[in-house]
Amino acid sequence: QVQLVESGGGLVQAGGSLRLSCAASGRTFRSYVMGWFRQAPGKEREFVAAISWAGGSTYYADSVKGRFTISRDNAKNTVYLQMNSLKPEDTAVYYCAARIASYRLSRLPEDFGAWGQGTQVTVSS
Repeated sequence: QVQLVESGGGLVQAGGSLRLSCAASGRTFRSYVMGWFRQAPGKEREFVAAISWAGGSTYYADSVKGRFTISRDNAKNTVYLQMNSLKPEDTAVYYCAARIASYRLSRLPEDFGAWGQGTQVTVSS
């Protein structure tokens, strides 16, 4: 089973940038659709972005489109989330996830079978 470890979270002022990383174990990383989700206090987990196994297709939530970029390096078993023009409403715990059972992009948390422990992102106004 794949194991995922996020890093790169922190405190940033509004308008600033952060780059999240998610390192995956296992030789089959390159076959997984990867996604980023976030969960703010008192709210449900929500989709942020997803990327196909080869990196050729991406999918974003409307709230982050044009500000966030998902990418992956299969040689390093790592997926990234570059976050620019951050807003206070982006404050949340960010999770990376692997979709193991399908090659199709998805925005549904229940379609992803492996999750990291999360990394906190706090954007101050």
